[in-house]
Amino acid sequence: MSIRFGSAGAPESFYGQGHKSSLEMPAWLAARGLNAYEYQCSRGVKIKEQMARELGERARLHDIALSIHAPYYINLSTEDPEKKIKTKGYIMDSLWVARWMGATTVVFHPGGGPGIDRRSTLERAKGLFTEILKEVAAAGLDDILLAPETMGKINQIGSLEEVLELCMLAPQVVPCVDFGHLNAVTQGNLRTKENYAEILDKIATALGKEALTHLHVHFSPIEFTKAGERRHWTLQESHLYGPPFEPLAELLWERKLEPVIICESAGTQAEDALAFQQMYESVKAH
Repeated sequence: MSIRFGSAGAPESFYGQGHKSSLEMPAWLAARGLNAYEYQCSRGVKIKEQMARELGERARLHDIALSIHAPYYINLSTEDPEKKIKTKGYIMDSLWVARWMGATTVVFHPGGGPGIDRRSTLERAKGLFTEILKEVAAAGLDDILLAPETMGKINQIGSLEEVLELCMLAPQVVPCVDFGHLNAVTQGNLRTKENYAEILDKIATALGKEALTHLHVHFSPIEFTKAGERRHWTLQESHLYGPPFEPLAELLWERKLEPVIICESAGTQAEDALAFQQMYESVKAH
C-alpha cells in the first residue's frame, strides 16, 4: 500500500462533464490518477444495498480505496433518548453501507456543543459510544474502522485530545485528522513542519506509532473566525486561509507514512487532491 489521494464526494467538474451517478466516480477518479473516494452519507444514509455493492465492485476494479462519511446528525453527547437512538442508527446504517461497498472506514462527527462542563459532556459521549460499539460487535461489523473526526469549531466536541480519548475505547476506532479543522481551531497555527509533527506525535503517544502508518486524513483550505471554522475554500484561496500542504507532505515522506488523504475543497476536491498528490511527488523527487 502507498499514500492515497482522493475526493470527498463528487466535484463540480464531474457533474459539469455530464456525469450524474456516483457509480461513475471510481473510473472518473482513476482516469485522473486519484485512488481514494469518500462516499457522502452526510445528509442521511440513502444508498440502497444493490447500488452500494455495485459501487464497491467498480472501486475495486479501478483500485479506489473507499471510505464513508456518516450523517452530520450524529451526536454522541446528546441527553435526548430519541436522539441517542437516532445516533446509534446513523452509525449502524453507515457501517452496513461500508460492509456492502467494501469500504474500510466510516468517518463521523462526534457532535454536540460542550456546554458548561466540557469534561462531563465528553464522558457522556464516551458512554453512548461504548454502548454503540457493543452493538457494532454484536452485528459483526467491528472489522470496519470507525473514525471520529477532529472538528473545526471551538464550541464542539472533537478536539484532537477528545478524538484520541474516543479512539482509546476500541481497537477499530481510529482518528480522522482534519488538518483544515485543526488549523481553524488554533486560529491559523498550522504553518510549519514542526506544527504538523506535534499533531502526529500526540497521536503516536496516545495510540502507538502504528496508528500513524495508515492515518485517515481530511485536508482543505478553511476560512475561520474566533469561533473556528467558517467555510471551506479551494486551493486557489489557500494562501488566504491555510493550512499549507507542503510541510505535511515533507513529514509524510520523511516518516514513510501512508495515509489516505481526502480533499474536501469547495467544489474542486478532485482537482485539489491531485495538486496535493503532485506536491507530495515533488517532495519525494527531491
